[in-house]
Amino acid sequence: MSIAWQDQLHSIEATDRGLESAGYIANRSISTAVYLAHHLRKPILVEGPAGVGKTELAKALSSWLGLSLIRMQCYEGLDESKALYEWKYGKQLLYTQILKDRLGAVLGEEPGLESALTKLHGFSDLFFSEHFLEPRPLLRALREPGGAILLVDEVDKADQEFEAFLLEILSDYQVSIPEIGTIKADVPPIVLLTSNSQRDLGDALKRRCLHLHIGLPDARLEARIIATRVPGVEENLRRQLVAFVQQIRTLDLKKQPSVSETIDWARVLVLLHVRELDPTLVRETLNVLLKFESDIEAVEPQLGELLLKAKREAVPVR
Repeated sequence: MSIAWQDQLHSIEATDRGLESAGYIANRSISTAVYLAHHLRKPILVEGPAGVGKTELAKALSSWLGLSLIRMQCYEGLDESKALYEWKYGKQLLYTQILKDRLGAVLGEEPGLESALTKLHGFSDLFFSEHFLEPRPLLRALREPGGAILLVDEVDKADQEFEAFLLEILSDYQVSIPEIGTIKADVPPIVLLTSNSQRDLGDALKRRCLHLHIGLPDARLEARIIATRVPGVEENLRRQLVAFVQQIRTLDLKKQPSVSETIDWARVLVLLHVRELDPTLVRETLNVLLKFESDIEAVEPQLGELLLKAKREAVPVR
């Protein structure tokens, strides 16, 4: 039986419109990857520099489809107990204490040690049941009855051992818990794994996933993004700021300004009631775009020239 949100992913064009309705301006590659991920039941490995919208894609999907967003932030040392499940040890300890206080009543008149242990064995099974299970992000995503968006963020920060464990779960969207049994997703989640390429991921994980690279946008796409995310920016200013950011990205900098930083800068300009870029204003707010002092020092001497070029490119063609 089809679930309502699945019908919304009936075409690439519908996916593109749906993401835009959630405030995410996608190019054709992004919309195609999302469409295929659902219909092929494959995770998407989303690579690209920080700030280009990898995490925002998962948030937009959650908003558009009305699904829970379950996020797992990866880090070195992440293991099964933090990603999949663990037992509620505090609760188990409390129940153990209660059982200890009532041990005589529980055992009754058992004639020997063997029969007493058999009776106690039933209580040990109780301690490792659903009642004491603490689901973590992966298990929660598998158990969502109507599906979910699972975001495995910065998977390249996790260890290779965890990568192998993740691959096992994503192969069949199921997991075995020894004390409970196999748990299989009734509706497999849409899974996005993001990577900033801090290390090379294994070939097996890459084969399991659809690959999507989100790079820095061209001027036309970035202008659409700003128009959607910061609607208070007037058209002339929007063209100027996008052209200026595009100029900065041609320079040899330690860190190029990302889309998220362009959005932040646009919000700053709206807050300051700016109608047109000028050297003084840009110099005072350059730290919003550039995150390293060495980059700011490299741009400042060229500010006038960069602004002139940006304003020329920002003039609409008639």
